[in-house]
Amino acid sequence: MQITITARNLELTPALRRHTERKLKKLEKYLDSITSAHVILSIEKYRQIAEITLRARDITIRGEEATENLYSSVDLVMDKLERQLRRYKEKLSAHQGRGGQRTASSARRTVKATPLEDEPKVVKMKRFAFKPLSLEEAIIHMNLVGHNFFVFRNADTEEVNVLYRRKDGNFGLIEPET
Repeated sequence: MQITITARNLELTPALRRHTERKLKKLEKYLDSITSAHVILSIEKYRQIAEITLRARDITIRGEEATENLYSSVDLVMDKLERQLRRYKEKLSAHQGRGGQRTASSARRTVKATPLEDEPKVVKMKRFAFKPLSLEEAIIHMNLVGHNFFVFRNADTEEVNVLYRRKDGNFGLIEPET
């Protein structure tokens, strides 16, 4: 596995490099075909962020975590990647037929088609009528219901929009392309 570590707004210490590389080597037990790992360690104000992108033969897996300690961020993102790799490996092993190995493309198609029992699934559905709202009204409604997102019909465009709260506390708006 080729490991690339990039440091932004910080000095990469040998101890931090060793810690990160040691953690990355442990991920190879889940998937031995990992060809490269790109790690970006950065500091933004009070957040210390670890972003890792793993590339294997037929997949790319990415994780990001931010805490007040860079070592903790690395540990948390490694845990997240480990869960993703374990889930991917379970999907592959569950879908290998008796006739031998499947090709990567057929395995990829099968993995997406059949969910495993431990994967998230739709457990509740809601239906409601859309009342046209302005963006400001939608923000007020979203804050009233206490959710991180709000689906509404935009009064200006008559299109269905999704308003969401970003990690930085601001809002994002998803509009359909016309």
